Parts: sequence; structure tokens; C-alpha cells
Amino acid sequence: MDFNFTEEQQLLADTVRRFLREHYTFEARRGILKSPQGWSREVWNELAGLGLTALNVPEGYGGLNAGPVDTMLVMNALGEALVVEPYLAAAVLTPALLTHLNDDEAASELLPSIASGERIVIVAHQEPKTRGELDHVTTRAQTTADGYVLDGYKNVVMHAGAADELLVTARTGGKTDEAEGISLFRVDPAAAGVTIKAYRTLDGQSAADIEFANLRLPATSRIGAEGKAFAAIEAAHGIALSALCAEAVGIMKAVNATTLEYTRSRKQFGQPIARFQVLQHRMADMFLHSEQAVSMSYLAAIKCTEPEAAERQRALSAAKVVIGQAGRFIAQQSIQLHGGMGMTDELMVSHYFKRLTAIDLSLGDVDFHTQRFIALTHPG
Repeated sequence: MDFNFTEEQQLLADTVRRFLREHYTFEARRGILKSPQGWSREVWNELAGLGLTALNVPEGYGGLNAGPVDTMLVMNALGEALVVEPYLAAAVLTPALLTHLNDDEAASELLPSIASGERIVIVAHQEPKTRGELDHVTTRAQTTADGYVLDGYKNVVMHAGAADELLVTARTGGKTDEAEGISLFRVDPAAAGVTIKAYRTLDGQSAADIEFANLRLPATSRIGAEGKAFAAIEAAHGIALSALCAEAVGIMKAVNATTLEYTRSRKQFGQPIARFQVLQHRMADMFLHSEQAVSMSYLAAIKCTEPEAAERQRALSAAKVVIGQAGRFIAQQSIQLHGGMGMTDELMVSHYFKRLTAIDLSLGDVDFHTQRFIALTHPG
């Protein structure tokens, strides 16, 4: 198998990194985090100008249809810079979901404006106590004479406060943990019956809990066939999981580079601490963990569109476990090598640590994916 990137892919990665080096410095990022919104529409428009918001949109809807490997390279770069704009949520997960739903009317209306960066559409799926189970949906949509009435609760919906529109999963049938009976609805965040409570997560990114109370929706608000949305939801989250793994890999590489630079400049007993053999062993272990994570990220990118669900899920769970463990090890070692300064807000390494911790908890943690991998490897 050829693991070399094409000239176009390498140019894409270099372009994104150059843009972020010039326009998304540590100080610029801190300023964005201090803003009320916690993200920058100006930066988002610039990312759109580079074509990044069109990357996962099919060509027929104004996109580039680039695929998971190109997305992996972009997420590597966004991870290195710790970009807080809603790229994963709005430019990876949402286009993948709309594409897999096979609803041409909804796709024709939403995907072109997503590709251009004009509209931010956020998927509201996660609920309390779900961990990584995608079929756990308690939110209900009761059928009425002219549409639906939506009642339920979604939590830790990333970047929901930035949404121009929400795509909300709800049950039109079936029991709480059944794949059958889950439908998808377009919802206006400003509609009566929608309450959004926004907050910052531990890594400084924006999230929200959303309550739906007697929200009346027209029949046209449903996307796709009634009760048949789960396959698209699962497939889209697999693509998002691959992208999340790529982001973590980008962060790990940046952590290793930052730590190496620090140990070369920090002196004790008249010499740089990078010369101490015990610390060299630590940094060698950090590098090995990073390289293993890179390999598993490649696997995730290759397998995230695998048609056979069990094989796809098994590969993604394996990647999430290895990358989660590698991220924790590298981040902890980096903090220790930096000493007490490593935990301060003034150093980028503390922000890397927080983001890697948040990634480990997103889309199923190490424990969840370990259990899923075992179950898929030894069914029954």
C-alpha cells in the first residue's frame, strides 16, 4: 500500500500550515478564546476561502469531494495550531451526515452554503449517559396532523451556539437503545421551544446543552426516511472519528516538537536538560507513541468509509484506543518535562494537554472503544 501523499495533498497540508503560522498564532488564539463567542467568524471565512469548508462536500453540491485522507492532513494542521473554530462539527460531521442520508432536496439546500462557509449547521445527537453509543436516543418526535412535536434534551453539543441551523436526532419509533426508529430534523436554534445553554469545555472550546420543549415542526423539517437515519448517523460519526484522531496526531507532533525545543534551552548543572540520558529516554518513548498514533490515524482514514460496518467500527475503535493512550502518555510526559510551568496558561503545552484530554473523552473514550473492539473481535 502506498503511504506517500500526492502532490496536491502535500500542497494542501503546506498551505493550511502556512496560513495558520501566519494568522493563528498562540496570542491570536488566546484573543479568540477571550471573545464572547469563543471562535472567530473572520477566521472561519478565511478557512472557507482556502476551500477547507468544501473539502467534504460532494462536487455536485459545490464541494471538492476530497475524502478522508485530505481531511486527515487538514486536521493534522488544525490540531497543531489548536484551532477552536467549528471545523470538525460543521465541515466534517455535518456534510458526511447529509451525504449519507440520500435526501437530495435537503442536500441541495444545505450543502452549497456549507461548502462556501456561509452557513454553519451543527448536528445535535449526543445525550446524557450515552458514552459512545450512537443508538441511545431518548428525544422524541411525536407525529401530528401537520408535522411533529419534538421533546427532549441534548448535551455537550459542540459549537451549538455558533449554529445557523441544527440537525436534531429524535425517535419517531422504537425503544431507547434501538437503531430502528431514529429520524433527523432540521431545527431553527432561535425557534420557540428551543433552549440553548452555552458554556466552555475544559479545553476552552464552545459547547451547549439544548432542551426541546413542545417544539412544533412541519413535516418538511424531517430529512431522509422516517425512522431510518441511524445508518447515516453511524457512518458520519465514523468519518468524524477518523478526523478527530488526525487532530490528536497533529497535537502530539506539536507537543513533541515543543518539548524538545524546551529541553534544549532549559539548563541545569550548566548544560541543557536534553543531554540527560533519562530525559532522552522519555522523549524517545514520546516519539514512539506519536509514530504509533500516526500509523493508526492512517488506518482510521483508510477504513472510515469501509462499507462493511463491523470492519469499519473495529478499525476505528482500535485507532481511538491507541491514539487516546498515546495522547495521554505524551501530554503527561511533556508536562513533567516542563516542570511546574507546564500547567500554566502562558505555555502552549498546557493547552495541548487539555485538548488531548477532551479528544480522549469525545466520540467514545478509550474504555468504550476497547470494549467495542473486543466485542467485534470476539462476537457472541
